[in-house]
Amino acid sequence: MAESHPLAPWLRLTLVPGVGAERQRQLLAAFGPPDAVFAAGHAALAAIIGSPAARQLLDHDTADAVARSLDWLAQSGNRILTLGDPDYPPALLEIPDPPVLLYIKGDVTLLSRRGIAVVGARSATPQGEANAEAFATALSAAGLPIVSGLALGIDSAAHRGGLAGPGRTVAVIGTGADRIYPARNEALARRIAEAGAIVSELPLGAPPLAHHFPRRNRLIAGLARGVLVVEAAVQSGSLITARLAAECGREVFAIPGSIHSPLARGCHRLIRDGAKLAESAEDVLEELQLEGTMPPAAAASPPDEGDPQAAQVVSALGHDPVDMDTLLQRTSLTSAELYAILLTLELDGRVSRLPGGRVQRL
Repeated sequence: MAESHPLAPWLRLTLVPGVGAERQRQLLAAFGPPDAVFAAGHAALAAIIGSPAARQLLDHDTADAVARSLDWLAQSGNRILTLGDPDYPPALLEIPDPPVLLYIKGDVTLLSRRGIAVVGARSATPQGEANAEAFATALSAAGLPIVSGLALGIDSAAHRGGLAGPGRTVAVIGTGADRIYPARNEALARRIAEAGAIVSELPLGAPPLAHHFPRRNRLIAGLARGVLVVEAAVQSGSLITARLAAECGREVFAIPGSIHSPLARGCHRLIRDGAKLAESAEDVLEELQLEGTMPPAAAASPPDEGDPQAAQVVSALGHDPVDMDTLLQRTSLTSAELYAILLTLELDGRVSRLPGGRVQRL
């Protein structure tokens, strides 16, 4: 029976609405494990969390929710960790408000290997996504798990890079562990569950409510030894993650960008405030005193060798988005010549077309 399962009291404690994680931790500190909490009686509980919350805790029927959670746990690859579990991530015990319960799909051991969080804008530029994937690939190759939030844009690119190396990746999500948000990342989430880990502190079925994501961000920061922000606006959840990381004693890194890009301003603010400027994965590893763990890089071929017009266009692009009129002025090519060269470069993955008819070098 579900009531006899050793996790049932833990689930009951965390599934009562209106008795949040802070109160749950207060009760555990006062009485010990959850079965002792429920045995304490209303008066003793009310002395800790107040009478209304104590009555809610004792009277609310969680039997169906507990049974659903235990059914989920019985499925292959699923785990539920409690604060009292020896496999609970040690890094989360260092943050001010560790979750009482964690729902995990995948390899639970990844949560005890301190990795690097790679975060940034959902509406990232193609160059930002390329940077995130390249940094994550290199850091995963050095054996570091890549921690991110499964959002579109930078997060997705970071997870793809993490999966490309032995470090693998951890996705901390803002829904229940039985839901995928956004739905467009369903295939990526399946890959992460098979080769990495998906983590949530929220009950099964929890929807993607706005207030879930700042709480998720503290877990991203807590699980990692450092946070790398790739692209972020000044008002950005990624900056919240970076602030939480700094408060927990983690290193903060930021990749600089164009002074004309709104998505670079958050990174520039972080750098002004003391974040480490990162131009390569080696910068991150060196700061973490992990230099020497990078695999040797393959020698790059000279770009556009034998094609002076393509080389001219790439040079004219610079590193900021450029409109076609400006490119025509910089190159003195005809429109037909320029469009043909840009098409070739785009097919080669060298440039990307942006909204508004602009082009950006990758």
